Amino acid sequence: MEYLLKPWPWYVSGPLITLVMLLLIYFGKTFGMSTTLRTLCSIGGAGKYSDFFRFDWKAYRWNLVVVLGAIIGGYIAVAFLSDGSTIALNPQTVSDLSELGFYSAGESLLPSEIYAWGNVLTVKGMAILIIAGFLVGFGTRYAGGCTSGHAITGLSNLQWPSLIAVIGFFIGGLIMTHFLLPLIFSP
Repeated sequence: MEYLLKPWPWYVSGPLITLVMLLLIYFGKTFGMSTTLRTLCSIGGAGKYSDFFRFDWKAYRWNLVVVLGAIIGGYIAVAFLSDGSTIALNPQTVSDLSELGFYSAGESLLPSEIYAWGNVLTVKGMAILIIAGFLVGFGTRYAGGCTSGHAITGLSNLQWPSLIAVIGFFIGGLIMTHFLLPLIFSP
């Protein structure tokens, strides 16, 4: 049982993702979390306000099961298959993050300097969440999908636009990490 409490190596999780992708391709389905958000908005009546949400959401019900499975699977992984250890960060990364004011780096999965309620409910915390949420939402719509849709489904189907989108995601991540985070969080 102790082997279940350790993170799964790539040679277990990678083939499982591949198996899911092969099943999706076989059944003619595509996967992406932004599609599910669109489906949920459509179910909630957003089609009354935007043509983007006017579509037959019932054809995407299966995707809601995927999200439910991700939620249940995440809970099972944390509650029953986790030993409570944190991620092992490179000491240089911990040092770099502490220079930006992230003193809990390596001690928790989410930095309390951002996600603790006392920090979220500040003007800076709310501004970060609202601006980041807007940029993620805009970027997802502009790119025609999210990272999971493009990086997993799109690349599995050898779609050229997904390759371009994934390269853009990485470039954006590098810009955020090396230029914007130091501007936002420097003391």
